[in-house]
Amino acid sequence: MIKTILPALLLGLTAIASAALPAAPVHAEDQKAEQIHVRGSIVTYSGSTLTVKTREGETIDVTLAGGWKLASVANAAVTDIKPGDFVGIASLPSEGGGDGALEVLIFPPAMKGAGEGSYGWDLKPNSSMTNATVADAVKGVDGRTVTVSYHGKEKKIAIPDGTPVVTIAPATKDDLVPGAVVFIPAEKAASGPLAHQVLVGKNGVVPPM
Repeated sequence: MIKTILPALLLGLTAIASAALPAAPVHAEDQKAEQIHVRGSIVTYSGSTLTVKTREGETIDVTLAGGWKLASVANAAVTDIKPGDFVGIASLPSEGGGDGALEVLIFPPAMKGAGEGSYGWDLKPNSSMTNATVADAVKGVDGRTVTVSYHGKEKKIAIPDGTPVVTIAPATKDDLVPGAVVFIPAEKAASGPLAHQVLVGKNGVVPPM
């Protein structure tokens, strides 16, 4: 079962999107409402409402909270991953042991340490999300294997060639156009999803998480 926490994929968006000071960190213990993830494409955007057709085929209205933040993603490369980097990796257990990456987010330095840990994720059944520091990265024949550390623990994750690798990039409300792909960590509310943060695809790059 997915932990009811807001992962740090979008923490500090104020700093990334507008070059302002980082927003105050959001800690797991501060989150009271159940968290849900909205993945899909924009149907319409108007004022404080973002209408999204989800990957499950449902059309829903997401309410944008006051002061909500917006960012996008930009392509990176697996070769950009270096020891000391802070990354978020969605992965699945591999048949031969260890985990295989589904996607990788290289966090900007200002977001290092946010949401550190490993927890259940809903990108695919049985997937997990690990936010951790890269201890080492070794290039192999079929990709790269990274050892990441968090809270005194270590985890090895293989990153096959072709795995989406991205980093956070700026975005504006002009990017919220019909058809744009979004990833929205939201709160479950009686009136529907309530979002404080939105990650939107642009320039052909979509949020892979």
